[in-house]
Amino acid sequence: MKLAVHKDQIIEGLQTAAAIIPAKAGAACLRSIWLRANEDGLALMSSDANIEFTGVYQAEVAEAGLIGVHGRPFVDLVRHLPSGVLKLSLDEAGTLLVEQGRRSYRLPVSGPEWFQEVSQFPAEDAVIWSGDVFASLLDRVSFCISDDDAMDAIACLCLKPRGQGRIDVCGLNGHQFALAAVTHDELAARLPESGVLVQKKYLPDIRKWLGDEEIEFNITDKRLYLRKLDRAETLSVPRALHEYPDYTQFMARLEGDGASRLDLERKEGLDALGRIVIFNTETDRCVYFDLRSEEARLSAQGQDGGSAQESLEVGYVGDISRIAFPTRNLMDVFSHFVSQRLEMTLTGPEGPCGIQGNEDPDYTVIIMPMKVSEAAYYSEDDV
Repeated sequence: MKLAVHKDQIIEGLQTAAAIIPAKAGAACLRSIWLRANEDGLALMSSDANIEFTGVYQAEVAEAGLIGVHGRPFVDLVRHLPSGVLKLSLDEAGTLLVEQGRRSYRLPVSGPEWFQEVSQFPAEDAVIWSGDVFASLLDRVSFCISDDDAMDAIACLCLKPRGQGRIDVCGLNGHQFALAAVTHDELAARLPESGVLVQKKYLPDIRKWLGDEEIEFNITDKRLYLRKLDRAETLSVPRALHEYPDYTQFMARLEGDGASRLDLERKEGLDALGRIVIFNTETDRCVYFDLRSEEARLSAQGQDGGSAQESLEVGYVGDISRIAFPTRNLMDVFSHFVSQRLEMTLTGPEGPCGIQGNEDPDYTVIIMPMKVSEAAYYSEDDV
């Protein structure tokens, strides 16, 4: 293998590839970034045996070949080199020679016999989607997905078609649920009725890879594929095959008769919660809401007799006089909205609470209240 390539052409692809490979994998093939030189240019490939990345970049190829190089040291080297042309070749000893001007470096390599081919993007029935729209949906939903892989479906992002081109993008962790809806006729037609599930652990790599430009999106029975429109880079992840919970049941409760409605100013509420949380403890992590038609009194009881109380001007219609939420979780929910005002739909002192905003169309977050007793609030585990 022998080629010349400009550092600026490959550095972003190298960093994406390096982020995917495991830091402590036993197999050298998984710790490697694979370099394939041919008439198409230089292809960079990496995998952790689940998520896969391929990038193809312009290069002057004098001799074709395929090698694997220990990924992180190689990327660190290229990252610290100045902008300019890099010459890559195999020397007589079978090591990778990296040259730039008067600089030269040698790195050990893995032979092509260790290479495991990565999945190719299935071009048939691919659809085009906005990368920034997908990224925004991930930002709005991911915080509600469980971090525990053992939780099966609720450790996954769910993309589910709902008819008339609507797609529900959902995240659930047992005590919070986020739903952001988007309309895309072609994509909705490609999704199976049961939806497509992707484990949360793959979402950070997808999010970092997405840009503002449009992408190609496709699925097979086993994988989800994303590709840049210029076909230079492809990212694919395995689909999870769990059955996603029927979230329509608790969404329907928000529309039921008898629900209470609380309307408040988002930033004012977020600022108040930021002060209330100072008085929370390990055993009492809640903010109390005492509700009246035009006022909500927020309070918390702290350690050593300390306490906090704030009053917010609100609009309230309902029968619930007192309700409690985990303070940090409620702050997190509020921070994912952009609306100036939020409406909280309270289905009961211990029932799901839906949160929506006029400037956040097709976006709903549900948070479960904490159980209230005369003496204390219990944790989510007791709900």
